[in-house]
Amino acid sequence: MKKKTSEKIVQYITDKGQASGNELADHLNITTRAVRKQLSNLLTEGRVYKIGRPPKVFYLRDGGKKVVPTVHIDSKIKKMIEDRFLVITPAGEREEGFDGFAYWCNKQKLPVEKTSTEYVKTIKKYESHKKNGPINGMYKIKHTFDEVFLDKVYYLDFYSIERFGKTKLGQLLLYAKQSQDRLLIKELVDRIRQQIITLVEKNNIDAVGYIPPTVKRETQLMRELERQLNLSIPTINLVKVKTPVAVPQKTLNKLEDRVLNAKSTIIVDDTKKYKKVLLIDDALGSGSTLNETARKIKHQGNAEIVIGLAITGSFSGFEVISEV
Repeated sequence: MKKKTSEKIVQYITDKGQASGNELADHLNITTRAVRKQLSNLLTEGRVYKIGRPPKVFYLRDGGKKVVPTVHIDSKIKKMIEDRFLVITPAGEREEGFDGFAYWCNKQKLPVEKTSTEYVKTIKKYESHKKNGPINGMYKIKHTFDEVFLDKVYYLDFYSIERFGKTKLGQLLLYAKQSQDRLLIKELVDRIRQQIITLVEKNNIDAVGYIPPTVKRETQLMRELERQLNLSIPTINLVKVKTPVAVPQKTLNKLEDRVLNAKSTIIVDDTKKYKKVLLIDDALGSGSTLNETARKIKHQGNAEIVIGLAITGSFSGFEVISEV
C-alpha cells in the first residue's frame, strides 16, 4: 500500500529530528506549495509543530505538549480566561487563551477545571482595582516614601498576580522589552494606546516625559512607545546620564539605593514650563524613578502638577520587579 505524503513527512521529521519546508520538498520531490499544504494540516492536527520565523522555519515532531483531557468549564469563566491569559513557554512559543491556560495547568500538574475557577476568582480580586480606569497607585507611593512629589500615579495593570504569575500585559511587556521585537512592541503599544490617550485627555495633560532607559539596546521600548503613541502634546526632555558603570534600577534591592540611582542619573534637560506633565515608565516597582523625576521637574519649575503612569506595577509596598 502506497504511503501517504503526510505520513512520509511525519516519518522524515521523526527520523531526522527536524526539517525545513524546502528540505521536505527536495526529499519528496514535490512542490513547496504542496509541502506547505501538508504541513498546515499536520500543524492543525498537532502532529508536528514549528519553530522560528520565515525564512528560517523548522518543523519538529514533539513540542513537549501533552494532550489535555476535555473538561467542562462554565462559558463565562472560559471567556474570561480566553481574554486574559498568556504564557510564553521555555521554547519561546506563545500559549494564550483557554488552550494556553490548559497548557499551563498541565505543566504545573494542576486540574484544569478547579484551577479555572480559582484563576477567575483571583483575576476578579485584582480587577476590582480597575473599576474606574487605570489602577491608582498613590496609596502605595505614600506608604513607601516620606516625601511624595507625584500628585497622582497610575498603572494600567499589575505586573503579576499571586500564584498565577505575570499578567497578559506583564508577559507582553517583559518579552517585548527583552526581545526588542518590534512586532511585539507594536502589539503592546496597540493594547495600551487608548488608555493612555484617555488619561491624557481626562487629566488635561499638556506635556509628556518618557523615563529614559539605562541598558543600551538596539531597539528601546520607551523610544518605540514615544514614537508609536505620537501624542499631540510636547515632550519634556529627560536624559539618563552616562556613568562609568551603568546600574539598572532592577538590580538594586534597597529602596535608598533606588532613590539615589534615580536622583543621580536622571536629568530634566528642559526649560519650558507646563501646568501638568505626565511621566511614563514601563514598570513601577518602588516608584523611585517616577518620584525622583517628579521632584526634579517641580524643583526646576517645569510643571505645577506631575502625574506618573507605568504600564505595569506591583501590588503593594516596595517591591522589586527585577525582570523588566
